[in-house]
Amino acid sequence: MNAAQIIDSAKEKHVMIATAESCTGGMVSAALTDIAGSSAVVDRGFVTYSNAAKEAMLGVSSTTLSSFGAVSQEVAAEMAEGAMRNSDAQLAVSITGIAGPGGSEHKPEGRVCFGLATHGAPTRTHTVEFGALGRERVRMAARDHALKMLGDALNSL
Repeated sequence: MNAAQIIDSAKEKHVMIATAESCTGGMVSAALTDIAGSSAVVDRGFVTYSNAAKEAMLGVSSTTLSSFGAVSQEVAAEMAEGAMRNSDAQLAVSITGIAGPGGSEHKPEGRVCFGLATHGAPTRTHTVEFGALGRERVRMAARDHALKMLGDALNSL
């Protein structure tokens, strides 16, 4: 489902969307808001690149950040849940990862963790290893994956 189809589906189902993005820096929100009429269903997007922003804007726990690191499913879950708490959305997607260049043995370049929060359901998370595609391609792949998650979630409502 592309961004226009996501907007149409959200309108049809009366679902507001929020995003919480780190490594993509707002690319998901931008893709959605590029569509005319998206203001009817896109409530807000949080770009929380630093750990301090994740804590202040989304309520991500400093304990979670220190225990698991910013690139973790635990942080992705708290980001999605924080986006829901701090918005009027019924659906929120989050992204945190290592776009590159660089990374480490334990957290390699191209690792991206995603969260999906929906009103009244447990938050779902998963990690995708995109590999060392280069910064731009990892970010685009993460954006596209998050859009697919939103589309799939809307299809299941």
